[in-house]
This record gives sequence, structure tokens and C-alpha cells, in this order.
Amino acid sequence: MAGYHPAMQRARFADLPSDVHGLISKRTAELNGVAVTQVTFARGARWSADLKEYAGTDLCELPHVAVVTDGALAVRMADGSEEVFSAGDVMLLPPGHDAWSVGDQDCTFVEFSKGNDYYADQS
Repeated sequence: MAGYHPAMQRARFADLPSDVHGLISKRTAELNGVAVTQVTFARGARWSADLKEYAGTDLCELPHVAVVTDGALAVRMADGSEEVFSAGDVMLLPPGHDAWSVGDQDCTFVEFSKGNDYYADQS
């Protein structure tokens, strides 16, 4: 059996501290310059209600590449177009959107990003 390779990395979301803003929480693992973030929009959560003031922008200006693992997330772009992403969907969201959980359950997605985290810079 092969041994552990030093370049491999592991993290468990359950072991990471949660960053909570209203009904939205996130846990981020940094793996060799790639941020992998588990984001949960609790039932009734909405970016414009829970994170807008913290972010200081009218809409979320971060791009997201993510996999929805539970629930459903509705997204409205600045131009008014809307889409609902459900468990099993892979989504790419460009900057300039609002988002909210849909239905009676939390929505959780895991996103992947490289580079600086806008919200971390706002602390």
C-alpha cells in the first residue's frame, strides 16, 4: 500500500469554524491556494437581506463555481433573469446577482475559487 504523498491535502468542513451572517453561513478550507467553501443558506435566507450590508454592494459581486448538494437556490441577475439551482446541479454565477433559498429546507452548496476572498478582505 502506498504511503501519504506530502502534496495531498485534506480538510473536513465539520472541523472548520463557521462564518455566519444572518441566515447564511460558510466554512472554508484553503488547499494549496484553492478555497473550497461550504455555503448554507438556511430556510428563508437571502443574500440581499443577510450579506448585502456586510459586503457593502447592492448585489453579490463575486463569481461562483459551485455544486449544490442540498435544497435549492434561486438566483436573480441584475438584468432580472432568474434561475433555480437544485441539489446535483453545478452552477456558475457571474458577478451582479442576488440569491435566496427556495422552499422549506436549507440550501447548501460547495464552491471552488482561487485567489483572494472578497469577504475575508472586509474584516
